[in-house]
Amino acid sequence: MSIDLETAARVAKLARIRVSDDALPELAAEFNTILGFIEQLGEVDVEGVEPMTSVTPMRLKRREDVVTDGHQQDKVLANAPDAREGFFAVPKVVE
Repeated sequence: MSIDLETAARVAKLARIRVSDDALPELAAEFNTILGFIEQLGEVDVEGVEPMTSVTPMRLKRREDVVTDGHQQDKVLANAPDAREGFFAVPKVVE
């Protein structure tokens, strides 16, 4: 796949990037380089390779999944500009 100047200009517009007309050939060349690298990756044989998130085996710490109220109401409301009766107080916005 090859990117021409018109496609490069369209991609720049969609990405909301202002690119002058004299910079479009360089942008198109960059896109073509990226697409060439992606095509090279498609040629790599990954048959039998397990997906992984790290090169070292790791397991996330687990905790029991229990529903609680957090037991931190005072800490949460401490940052509120106005708290009343254990709730955030906000000004009325609809009449």
